[in-house]
Amino acid sequence: MLRRVEGCREVLLVRRGGEPMAGSWSLPGGAIELGETAREGCIRETLEETGLRVEPIAAVETFDIIHHDPEGRVQYHYLIIDFLCRLRCEESEAVPRPGSDASGAVWADVHRVLEDGDFALSARACTVIRRALDLDEDRA
Repeated sequence: MLRRVEGCREVLLVRRGGEPMAGSWSLPGGAIELGETAREGCIRETLEETGLRVEPIAAVETFDIIHHDPEGRVQYHYLIIDFLCRLRCEESEAVPRPGSDASGAVWADVHRVLEDGDFALSARACTVIRRALDLDEDRA
């Protein structure tokens, strides 16, 4: 989720409340429910984690994260699909509030995130944000 505010670009971030990555900042997201499409899951997870209603408009990136235990067995496997979304509310109502599995939710200046390293996002999350910025510019 990206937005422009007073000439700045901002990205929606959440601080994870549980594992994996408890306490880390990341892009909103989570597991889809049985019978739910990826887009429906994106809408629900963003609402649950930030209180904001969004509409997915384009897939930005798809990748797998597979974690193994010390014996080499798969501990968990995530298929990540990141979407570029638009807000389904007025900008004045776009105040993120951490929800069910997030301990924080903020709009963060893209420059601070990508250039200054604020929020200590993973390299993969930064790549997704850069691709979303490019995709958003192409759509403008």
